[in-house]
Amino acid sequence: MKFYNTFTRNEEDFIPIKERKAFLYTCGPTVYNYAHIGNFRAYIFEDLLRRALKYCGFEVFQVMNLTDIDDKTIKNSAAAGMKLEDYTRKFKDAFFEDIAKLRIEKAEVYPEATAHIPEMIEMIKRLEEKGCAYRGDDGSVYFSIAKFANYGKLARIDMGNQKAGARIKTDEYSKENAADFALWKAWDENDGDVYWESPWCRGRPGWHIECSAMSMKYLGPTFDIHTGGIDNVFPHHEDEIAQSESANDCKFVNYWLHCEHLLVNGQKMSKSLNNFYTLRDLMDKGFHAREIRWVLIGTHYRKKLNFTIDSCEKARKIISGFENFFKRLKYIERKKSAGDDASNICGEALRSFKAGISDDLNVSESLAAVHHLARESNKLLDAGKLGSSGAKNILDAFRDFDKIFDIFDSDAASHDEIPDKIMELMDKRQTARIAKEFSLADHMREQIQSEGWLIDDTPQGPMVFKGLNIQ
Repeated sequence: MKFYNTFTRNEEDFIPIKERKAFLYTCGPTVYNYAHIGNFRAYIFEDLLRRALKYCGFEVFQVMNLTDIDDKTIKNSAAAGMKLEDYTRKFKDAFFEDIAKLRIEKAEVYPEATAHIPEMIEMIKRLEEKGCAYRGDDGSVYFSIAKFANYGKLARIDMGNQKAGARIKTDEYSKENAADFALWKAWDENDGDVYWESPWCRGRPGWHIECSAMSMKYLGPTFDIHTGGIDNVFPHHEDEIAQSESANDCKFVNYWLHCEHLLVNGQKMSKSLNNFYTLRDLMDKGFHAREIRWVLIGTHYRKKLNFTIDSCEKARKIISGFENFFKRLKYIERKKSAGDDASNICGEALRSFKAGISDDLNVSESLAAVHHLARESNKLLDAGKLGSSGAKNILDAFRDFDKIFDIFDSDAASHDEIPDKIMELMDKRQTARIAKEFSLADHMREQIQSEGWLIDDTPQGPMVFKGLNIQ
């Protein structure tokens, strides 16, 4: 497998620390509100990565953090008049409901920041002992970026143009403000009842130390892959590298993978632009989570993804077309008839699919292999040349594709609701159409309609529907 490493800005062969095992840390949600589709763009990219690693023979151990203590969670819980743990629990539960609907595989561990304060305190103590951290006037503890020679290498920041000695206490800040960042924040009245005792003062951890402490606990001081959105590169991931490598005297992460931003209607998602969507918002509009997953999968993770309502509607039509295609295959499979076994087109498709997914998750190449197999299969179906073994081989190929995409549901498509008599008439009609015996084909259509079924000649082949008005 090959991945584009943000740190080196090069595509590199994936060589794990432990043979055939991949240790993966993914930045999870900050549970101050419902996750939006921009968040899910990142989580689905990470799901594809996890599935691709498994598909290519690696055993995966994934850690995804839940940030339940930071500036936003404290501010929002206070505004709601709720205890922090009660406020964040609602959004933790919602997150797990959403990822289940989107078919995102669960990680092995979901550490909550509030459950790992002792580990964070120990790491800060180590940084202070090494001379990399110092106390501010209010008791807060800061990391000195001057003590870490490689600071700025991930984000490619020119440290020569940065203001020396500046401090940042807030969790997030702009690239123009590269500065000493808070490891431990002294309590103030805005924190309310949210605080922990520490060797320095009553307070709480900074956001960046949370991920370093939790990743070290579950993955060790050095692990294979760290992922997140492109907006995490700075300051979050830059600060993680600095404090982790300073504390442990070793390399923190071997491969950094970041996905690009999601746009909505070509613009940055914003409530003021009325283009801000959670999964719940889209499902309230009548879309299925599987259709949303299709849209979020369809663009390479390092390219901006433009999300539109129209793209969801197109996804619905595409998925419906595949469902019809699978019904045809199921019928042929059940007939136990002789014919082409489709081994050539299936083998070619599977090889291309794996080549794409192994090349930095090139979903365009993999989806091209999927669509090519569907087109070639429909040619065999329309010509009446596909045998039962061929139908089974094609369905098996789509089961294989779903190890990555988890979107086709070929086993859910059933022919059982369509009687054999109707399917046989459809076969005869299709044979007549191919032979250009159009009068006979029209007669077959009339017979099918007399039984209460209507035909729709779709790009995936002719399909029949009970009691529907096909326009």
